[in-house]
Amino acid sequence: MRLLADTHAALWLLGEDKRLSPSAEEMLTDASNEVMLSAAVVWEVAIKRSLGKLDAPDGFAGLLLAAGAVPLAVSIDHARAVRSLPWHHRDPFDRLLVAQAALEDAVLISNDERLSAYDVRVVW
Repeated sequence: MRLLADTHAALWLLGEDKRLSPSAEEMLTDASNEVMLSAAVVWEVAIKRSLGKLDAPDGFAGLLLAAGAVPLAVSIDHARAVRSLPWHHRDPFDRLLVAQAALEDAVLISNDERLSAYDVRVVW
């Protein structure tokens, strides 16, 4: 199964944070699943860290990739797909992750209930 981790899910997995649900942790650590790390997640962390709004470990992306995550670039098709999404969610990073999950046929791992309004599978 292809999985796309939302920013908080990726960080909570890395930090062994108890806020990560047992089912999300099980899916993200199951070696038979392909876990994708979106460039949008790395971008969101970079922006929020520079604003002082997020504490994330240095090199978090490299740590996730070393643990087996697969990098997912933001393509023109991903960016274009955001245009057709309904406005259930205003966050541009989350909207891009929804578009990526849809186009990449991936399950989105997120505790953001608003994402369930989209036509993608969201698991928490």
